[in-house]
Amino acid sequence: MVRADGRIERSRLARVMKRTVAGVGAAGAQVRALIDAAGAGTLAERMDRVSARLLGRPYVENPLGGGPGRPETLRVSLSGFDCVTYVETVLALARSRDSEEFLRTLRRIRYRGGRPAWSTRNHYMTGWARENAARGLVHDLTLGPETAVRERTLSMVPGIPARKARVRCFPKALLCRIGPRLATGDLVLFASTRRRLDVFHVGLLVRTGAGLRLRHAARSAGRVVEQPLAEFAAARRMAGLIVLRPVDSRSARPRLRPAAKATA
Repeated sequence: MVRADGRIERSRLARVMKRTVAGVGAAGAQVRALIDAAGAGTLAERMDRVSARLLGRPYVENPLGGGPGRPETLRVSLSGFDCVTYVETVLALARSRDSEEFLRTLRRIRYRGGRPAWSTRNHYMTGWARENAARGLVHDLTLGPETAVRERTLSMVPGIPARKARVRCFPKALLCRIGPRLATGDLVLFASTRRRLDVFHVGLLVRTGAGLRLRHAARSAGRVVEQPLAEFAAARRMAGLIVLRPVDSRSARPRLRPAAKATA
C-alpha cells in the first residue's frame, strides 16, 4: 500500500534504480566515458559529440525484446542499437551528468511515467513525441501551413489496443525548403505511408560544412551510420517528416519559422 506522502513509492523506485545501476555492469564504464566525452556546451553540441562516438556500432533487431504479459525491465546496451534506442541513448547521455541520471532520463524517455512495462513503453513514435513533449524534453516543430495531416489507425504492436492517430508532417517535397531551418541535434521522424503505422524510422541531425547529415541506426547498413539527409529521403517512400527539437533548459522555446516570402 502507498502512503499519502508517497514515501513508500519513492523508496521502492529508489531500490529498483539501485538494482538497475548495478545491472548495467560493464556498460557502466562506457556510460561514464560517453558522458565525459559529451563535455560542456549546449545540448545540441553534446548530442553531436555523443552520437559521433557511437557511429559504427552494430544494428540490433528488437534490442528491447519483451511482449504482452511478460515482465519488462529497463535495458541498457551500448554495444548495438535499433533506430529508436540509438536516439534515446544519445539524448539521455547528452542530458546527464552521471550514470544514475542517465538511467533516470532513459526511463522517462522510453516509458510513460518512467515505469518499465510493455503497456507503458512508447511503441509508436507519435506517442513517443507527445509524451516527451509533455515532459519538456522535446518541442514538436512540425506546425504551420507547410504541414499535412495523415489519418492512421495504429495497430502494429501486439497487446496494444488499436487507436486512431493524426500524423502531422512536412511533405518530403518540402525538404529543400525546411532544410535551412533545421539544426544539429534535431530529431527527424519519417512518417510511414502504411495505414496501420505512424513512423517507420528515426534519426538525428548534424549540420556540417557539407550540409545536413543524418545519423541513425540503419538496418540496411547493419550499423550506425552518417549520411546526407537528402540522400536518405530520396531513396525512400514516405508520407513526410516530423521534426522534434530536444529542449536545452538554457534556451528559449524554439520555432521552425516559415520561409520568408519573396518580395517584388
